[in-house]
Amino acid sequence: MKKKLLITGASGFLGYHLIEAALLKNYDVYAGVRGSSSTVHLDTNKVTVIHLDLSDTDGTKNILKQHGIKYIIHAAALTRAKTESAYNFSNALLTRNLAVAAADAQIEKFVFISSLAALGPSVNGEPVKEDAVPNPLTWYGKSKLLAENYLREIPQLPFIVLRPTAVYGPREKDLLLLVKSVKRGIEVYIGNGKQKLSFVYVKDVADLAVKCLESKIKGEFYNIGDGRVYDRYGFANAAKKATGKKTIRLQLPLGLLKIVAAGMDKLYSRSSKTPVLNEDKVKELTAADWSCSILKSQHELGFRPAYDLESGMAETVSWYKQNRWI
Repeated sequence: MKKKLLITGASGFLGYHLIEAALLKNYDVYAGVRGSSSTVHLDTNKVTVIHLDLSDTDGTKNILKQHGIKYIIHAAALTRAKTESAYNFSNALLTRNLAVAAADAQIEKFVFISSLAALGPSVNGEPVKEDAVPNPLTWYGKSKLLAENYLREIPQLPFIVLRPTAVYGPREKDLLLLVKSVKRGIEVYIGNGKQKLSFVYVKDVADLAVKCLESKIKGEFYNIGDGRVYDRYGFANAAKKATGKKTIRLQLPLGLLKIVAAGMDKLYSRSSKTPVLNEDKVKELTAADWSCSILKSQHELGFRPAYDLESGMAETVSWYKQNRWI
């Protein structure tokens, strides 16, 4: 009998790669999606699509029991919202509901995809470690931290929390904007201060998450990156090499960006959509040090990233070109 695995957020960027990694490990995959999510890119011959309403804890528990699901990777998350309460509802409260349902259904492993944003950037010049005092800068980061704290309150839940740094790869749409800019010959930066940044390729995250399902470790938290620290030009340099483009660098004053972000918030105040750039996002983009330590995940989980930024970007750009995203 194949082991039955539920992957939430299955219609999204990371969810797609989680499905691919799980199928390679011969799991019987249940793709958990919202009723409004598009699933046209999912192969229903290989996965079972189920619609979840995580606001209904009892209903979710019944679904888990009905299908005999014993493993969960919870990757569903809201990455853009206009209010802190919206983030907290989707990313924290619904996570708690799913975790309670999972515990009641006697799930064998619950892997939660959190974010380095839950800890916030380094404040001492050293890569952020798992035991750092949390100092999230954004509503998104705060909601992920709240979700982590909820999991701690469910002692019978066999969970592992992964905190990826900036995740990129095929099907990713936010960092795609930077790749498109490079392809047009332009690099845009905020101010002229130094930055330390970290990245992780989506396949490395997905492979590790699936590997964690078989781990005997419970109740632990792990930062996930490729183990390297890049300067503010690192991402664009990798994109330039992958695209073969030369660029000019533009430096935007921070004050100007804040004005633009505030204007975007006002412009979208009555819209159902959320702008890519807003005042909350500026805090994240301008933080000086997003480096993180992965020593704990290397030692305890045997995590060995297969990609650095250059090799991951080469594969990503190749996919973007083949699928006419750039």
